Parts: sequence; C-alpha cells; structure tokens
Amino acid sequence: MAITGIEIFKMLPKTNCGECGVPTCLAFAMSLAAGKTELSKCPYLSEEARNKLEEASTPPIRPVTIGKGENAKTIGGETVMFRHEKRFENAPAIALLISDAMTEADIDKRIESFNTLVYDRVGQTLRAEMVALKCQSGNADKYKTLINKVMQKCRASIMLICENPTLLEAVLPLCADVRPLIYALTKENFDKIAALSKQYFCPVAVKGQNLDDIIELTTRLEKYEIKDIVIDSGVKDIAGTLEDQVAMRRSALNQKMRSLGYPTMVMVSEVADDPLQESLIAATFVAKYAGIIVLSDFSGETLFPLLVLRMNLFSDPQRPLATTEGIYEIGGPGDNSPVLLTCNFSLTYFIVSGEIESSRVPGYLLVKDTEGLSVMTAWAAGKFGADTIASFVKKCGITDKVKHRKLIIPGYIAIESGALEEELPDWEIIVGPREGAHIPAFLKTWKA
Repeated sequence: MAITGIEIFKMLPKTNCGECGVPTCLAFAMSLAAGKTELSKCPYLSEEARNKLEEASTPPIRPVTIGKGENAKTIGGETVMFRHEKRFENAPAIALLISDAMTEADIDKRIESFNTLVYDRVGQTLRAEMVALKCQSGNADKYKTLINKVMQKCRASIMLICENPTLLEAVLPLCADVRPLIYALTKENFDKIAALSKQYFCPVAVKGQNLDDIIELTTRLEKYEIKDIVIDSGVKDIAGTLEDQVAMRRSALNQKMRSLGYPTMVMVSEVADDPLQESLIAATFVAKYAGIIVLSDFSGETLFPLLVLRMNLFSDPQRPLATTEGIYEIGGPGDNSPVLLTCNFSLTYFIVSGEIESSRVPGYLLVKDTEGLSVMTAWAAGKFGADTIASFVKKCGITDKVKHRKLIIPGYIAIESGALEEELPDWEIIVGPREGAHIPAFLKTWKA
C-alpha cells in the first residue's frame, strides 16, 4: 500500500467511536495501512477523504468481484510477485465452459459435474466457482435458455462469452442481477460493450492481440469510469501466455502501471484439446498469475489436483493450514471403539486419520484446536497441555458416544499423562505411539 498509517490517520474523523471494530482512529489507520481492514468500515469519513484514500489504498492489482451474494468470486487484489514475500490474496476462479451449441444431454452432464465435484479438505470446501457460457449458436433464444438453466441449477458466478453486442444486449437484462463477467471487449466492439458494461454495472474482460492493445483498451475504459476489468492478452500458446502473465504482474507491481493493474484470465480451453494437458497447463497459470482459468471440461482426476494446488499456493504462509476442532469418526466406530487425540495441524491430522483408517479398527479421533501447530510445537507453546486437553475432552461430547473412558494421547506428550489423570479422574490415559506409522499395530491390541 503506497500510503502510511499516519497519512491515513490525518484524513480520518478522529472520533474514536469504535464503530469500525477497533477502539481508536489511529488503530484503524494502522490496520488499513496493513491491509487488515476495509475503508468502508469507517462510517464518518468525508467524501473527499474517502475518494483520496480509495485511490491510495487500491492494491496494484485491482480486486474485481464477479457475481453477487454467495456466488460472488473476488479475483485480483495482489500486492506481491512471490508468495513468500507476503501472501497471495485471492485464489483464481476455475471456470467450466458450456456452449449453447451443445446438446441438452451434454449441458446437463457438465452442470452435474460442476455441482458434484466438491471436496472437503482441511476444513475448507474446494470446488470450481464459475461457469463460462459461450454463445456459439448465434441465437439469442438458445443463449437465454442456457443462461436460465445454469442460473437455476448451478451455485456459480457467470461469464458471458459473446463478442456480439446485439446478442449481449438481448440477454443481459436476464442475468444482470447476478453481475456476470462480459467477455470480451475488443477494439472492434469497444463502444457498444463498454456502454453495456456501464449500463448494467457488470465487470468486463478486455481482449487484445498483445499488451499494447490491452493498455489502449483499459486506458479508454478508465475514461468511461469503468474499473472492474479483467485482462485476456489474447495469446493462445503456453509460452506466450506465460510471458504475458509475468510481464503484466511485473508492470503493475514494480512499475506501478495502472493500465495493466487488473486481474487476468487464461482460456486454457483454447490452448489444449486434451483434458489432462489442459489440467497441466492450468496448473502453470494457477501459479503464474491468472485470476480466471477456463477449462473446456473437467473430471475428478483433473480438477482435484488443481484445487489442492490452488489451496496450497493461496494459503497464508504465516498461518499453518488447520483442521476444524471436533470429533472425527473413522471407519464407522461404535460405543466401544478407541478414542485418540491429536492436534489440528492439517498434516498431522491427515497422517493420523490415514493410519487409523488403514488399521481397519474403527475409532474416534479428537482433534484439539492448537492454532494449526504440530503436537510438539503446540505443547511447547502451552496450547496442548493437560488443562486445555481436559477442558476439550469434557466439552466435545465424546462421553455421549462411548461407554468406556480410555483416551489415547500422542506419545510425544507422554509427559502430560499424569496431569491428565488428575484433570480427568474418570478417564484412563493411555500413551500412544510417537510416530503415526505405528498406530495400526498399536490399535490391533485395543480392548475397551
């Protein structure tokens, strides 16, 4: 952010009202400078100060929101070239391409794939967020039918792929309320598409043959006061597209070139004609640096790796991935099944739960919130000691699920077993293995 906390503070009302969520205007200014809060949270900011601060606080890559409500997807907002410098802000949207020239059966199949390919991992829901609707038939009625069906059946933000202003003008009243992305504005259709974008308050994607075209188009759009822009550099081979993605990010971040400071998109569906190859190319642009990636089709084996890669890259490197605290039932346990305890560091959870599953001994896994720290680190930090564990065991509800009172704790915190017996006098504390790989053999000897 180009403006400091003190400079922001000078423009604030200095009422210290606390309505922004922090006690003082100075604290709010510092939070805003650090990117930890939003300008809109200050209710008493003057219009003049708001305009100045909005311009100064806009990230080098402008954030753009496509869709509304639960289907809204924000892209852009990036401030660094590399994740380790700070963090990446908004993960790219994965979009599924559907054409109005497809058969009803094919359309229904893709909608089903979009809706069913949803995964829960480390307490997060992983899925594609966008559907790209292509007007290939040239028929406004067919395009309307497709848009209607997708709006009714998909929980998704929408991209309208149509360069014909007449067709767009016919369908936009149908879907303007869901704020679709209009694709694409070019030199040839600039005036009409720009007018439609402004009329319906919809974000617009610009497409050119090269970066010079893009700069010209975004500069013209800014004069129309249209700022929700997505860039497609128009190159349709992987090397050229990658070169453009890096060049645009560098220009926006390092050279402060506002005309290229917008999220980008890649039509991977036009770069490759094989789903596996598409997935591989898409992985490249998850890392460098697309805001939207359009795939011609996807299945579990091509989509899931992309979603996991995206999750890993766009997690905050300063905050470990963590699993939600609670009771996890593995293998259909009953009231005499073993009860094991672990921390909520995601890697630990997946190792332990995987070993319990492979043992073929159904069990309950109690996952204690340790703020994403591993067993030993959490113990050393005082977040995985006898008092906190005992409180969790008492409140989590495990006593309603099992008849016995035996708790298996990680071998690395064996030192806490005595204190736990004092905190949980009704429970027998059993020290389990130090290594996850030894859990299956250990559970084979389990007796309630």
